[in-house]
Amino acid sequence: MTVENLPRRQFLRGKFSTLSCLENNQKQNFVGIRPPWSVENSIFVARCTRCGDCLSVCETNILVKGDAGFPEVRFDNGECTFCGKCVDACKQPIFYPRDQLPWSHKIDISVSCLTLHRIECRTCQDNCPANAIRFKLQMGGVAQPLVNFDACNGCGACVQGCPVNAITMNDLKQNE
Repeated sequence: MTVENLPRRQFLRGKFSTLSCLENNQKQNFVGIRPPWSVENSIFVARCTRCGDCLSVCETNILVKGDAGFPEVRFDNGECTFCGKCVDACKQPIFYPRDQLPWSHKIDISVSCLTLHRIECRTCQDNCPANAIRFKLQMGGVAQPLVNFDACNGCGACVQGCPVNAITMNDLKQNE
């Protein structure tokens, strides 16, 4: 790929490298989230054809075309319902069977959380369908969030609702 036929998105992001270089970066440096039930990233990148079938069937539109055209999850669009349509739509062997856990992502609440600054907010708890986020009352202060990691399925419902973007998803397998 030359600069003359570089995709506009890459040009505007200042990514003047070739497509093969972008693919290598995706294999080695990817820090985003792949669709649920995805195999390891290096295998995913090697086998994914970037056809977009998974993107078109995602009922909550959280699957988007990321750098180099590979699908990735963006929770700012919504939450994952684990419907499995992305797995069913894909013809490539890039997903684990759906009887396994979809992924090992769990939430992380950063220090920018409003409650840590004595501002009442429970949006994440209100949005969590798994009831994995509770708030513990503090004497003379604002209730603080407590996460039940056993209950958290990593759906991302809490991410979109956070008014200060204090919630991110972390892959527990990468942190081991």
